[in-house]
Amino acid sequence: MRVFRGRAGTIEADREVSERLLEVAADGEHALRVWTPHRQVAFGRRDSRLEGYGQAREAARERAFPPIERSVGGRAVAYDGETTVAFARTEPIDDFRQGTDERYERLTADVADALEELGVDLERGEPDDSFCPGAHSLSTAEQDDLRKIAGIAQRVRQDAALVSGILVVDNREELARVLEAVYGALEVPFDPDSVGSVAAAGEPSDPEQIPRALEDRLADGRALEIVEVGE
Repeated sequence: MRVFRGRAGTIEADREVSERLLEVAADGEHALRVWTPHRQVAFGRRDSRLEGYGQAREAARERAFPPIERSVGGRAVAYDGETTVAFARTEPIDDFRQGTDERYERLTADVADALEELGVDLERGEPDDSFCPGAHSLSTAEQDDLRKIAGIAQRVRQDAALVSGILVVDNREELARVLEAVYGALEVPFDPDSVGSVAAAGEPSDPEQIPRALEDRLADGRALEIVEVGE
């Protein structure tokens, strides 16, 4: 398995690194990346079709979150550039019409296993009006309130599939504020109290520990070929 470590110097260059994962899979190999993306709000394609999309992008800029549009589906997500972790795993496929649910389930289970091994008490699912709502989410229960900490999406080509996601490790308050402004401009329901984090759940939030734990679990025991990505 090809494992890409680190972050490129700009948002654009970093996105190109993630695209390389699909090319590796198209050539018949598995690939993996767990990293901390640059500060940004990443909009989904559904967002770009809404009347308030321009206002939402401006709301992100005003809060020093550069707006970008990502190729994977779903609603907007925010990265603070320091404590928000992204993860992506690609694999070659023979038939793009098959395996979608199974790939979702495998990655969701692997992320849950890695976090539970670190002591994070998780629940499958998400609260109402959460960021980037979807069927494959992980949440924590804080004083009986469910708060979302991870969401997962998928992109499928003819020859390769990429399953990826976001994990909120810390700084949920700032992320909730920018997402509240963005979702408000898009006129999409969003509850800022639905945003959780590993740190708010009282578990380790070391910016190095969690990515390595995720990488180890998502590699699924395969031999690793490390590719270093530099700023």
